[in-house]
Amino acid sequence: MTTLPSSSFLNLQFRSHLISSKLELRVRSAVIARRNWRGVCLYNLRPPRPVSFRCRSFGNNDNEEESRIRDQSKTGEDGEELSSERNSSPTSVSSKAPGISSEGPVFSSFQVDSIKLRDLLGPEKVDQSDVKLIKEKLFGYSTFWVTKEEPFGDLGEGILFLGNLRGKREDVFAKLQKQLREVTGDKYNLFMVEEPNSEGPDPRGGPRVSFGLLRKEVSEPGPTTLWQYVISVLLFVLTIGSCVELGIASQINSLPPEIVKYFTDPNAAEPPDMQLLLPFVESALPLAYGVLGVQLFHEVGHFLAAYPKKVKLSIPYFIPNITLGAFGAITQFKSLLHDRKTLFDISMAGPLAAGALSFSMFCVGLLLSSSPAGTGDLVQVPSMLFQGSLLLGLISRATLGYTAMHAATVSIHPLVIAGWCGLTTTAFNMLPIGCLDGGRAMQAAFGKRVLAGVMLTTYCLLGFGLGGEMSIPWALYVLICQREFEKPCLNDVTDVGAWRRSALLVALILVLFTLLPLWDELAEELGVGLVTTF
Repeated sequence: MTTLPSSSFLNLQFRSHLISSKLELRVRSAVIARRNWRGVCLYNLRPPRPVSFRCRSFGNNDNEEESRIRDQSKTGEDGEELSSERNSSPTSVSSKAPGISSEGPVFSSFQVDSIKLRDLLGPEKVDQSDVKLIKEKLFGYSTFWVTKEEPFGDLGEGILFLGNLRGKREDVFAKLQKQLREVTGDKYNLFMVEEPNSEGPDPRGGPRVSFGLLRKEVSEPGPTTLWQYVISVLLFVLTIGSCVELGIASQINSLPPEIVKYFTDPNAAEPPDMQLLLPFVESALPLAYGVLGVQLFHEVGHFLAAYPKKVKLSIPYFIPNITLGAFGAITQFKSLLHDRKTLFDISMAGPLAAGALSFSMFCVGLLLSSSPAGTGDLVQVPSMLFQGSLLLGLISRATLGYTAMHAATVSIHPLVIAGWCGLTTTAFNMLPIGCLDGGRAMQAAFGKRVLAGVMLTTYCLLGFGLGGEMSIPWALYVLICQREFEKPCLNDVTDVGAWRRSALLVALILVLFTLLPLWDELAEELGVGLVTTF
């Protein structure tokens, strides 16, 4: 809430950022109410008609007093002054403006509901007076010489300073951040980004840089609400259910025939007695624990990497999936990231942790499957499942042998299924798309432009069947939930280094071989399943 003195009035600029430029937002009137005195004032802002100001007051005995109406039109130089004031951010104007009387208690103090005004005006913009002050105090020949200003942000709510860098970019950025806090306090955030549409690299090496200015309330993520906690808990419960369902489905050869027929035959109409599944729930729990444990370990990896860097993360939103147990989880950044290295390390920590755990479970499960000690815990699964991954199918063939794999069904330990599902889910999350872990890592290592081109290629590969039967569901999931780029870091220019880029490329190669299905010719030659060729 903001209180205006009796000699001032509020000059509002109404702009719409969400509709076409051909449409204009016509605001008929804005109501400003006082809390300490019972009165209501109306401003009529319908240009080019005169600006009218009407106040109606109420006494202590709730008797309506006489209304005051004051109309004043500005022409000539006064009209130009009014127009320029409307194009600026909302500020208090001195009492020189005609047509507003300061007599009586009606104009003593006004209180403005800033939340409602922000809803009308869109994101709060940078104050032009602060822009002038920042240009005078921060920028100069020793740091960054400003030559041009452009809108900055998704809706143009910020200012982008373009010009010439006069020193090492990291040192200049640190100096500007320190001076910005001294001049404006905690009011703004300063971003160092690559200059858009630059004609060439910086003479000192690397890309040309610009500096973007945004208000803190606009640029920083908001806190987690109660409803978000509720949704997160509900999704987690559904994910537990999908993991248990996966454990039951892994026992398909032991399930009652009527249950199997109902879920596999499209012509089946009458549902069977679901209580027949209760005896299989207990035996499905180990697999459910394994799949769910991989997902939780994935999120623990993110949080462990974010904690030493003082980065806040949101609660994870697990997305259930009846085929793999879960699509993974959506985790948002709740604080601004300092640089690209921070974004890369936090993004890669989750898949690295989940991939290590899943691969360990997969290998241990294969060893138990071929060992007489684990015979009592084995489950029968169709051998055709091993054709879903080139890398995992080859590892399974090398461990279990030709005889075991060249059959209609294969006896394996539940850890093999848990590890397989965990590796497949991790590989899907490492795809270089949007806000997936792979997309964030790609954006940090190579920038948004490279990520945009790789995203298009990845969508095409998913359309051609990368990932087998799960390719289309994953493409739809990403398009709905994860297609947007990650927000820029404060220092969105400094390179992550050669070894991080190399690690990402190696990870993407492993992702490709994990999601690439075994084609029939190779599966027939290796004996992975009974392949019938026509």
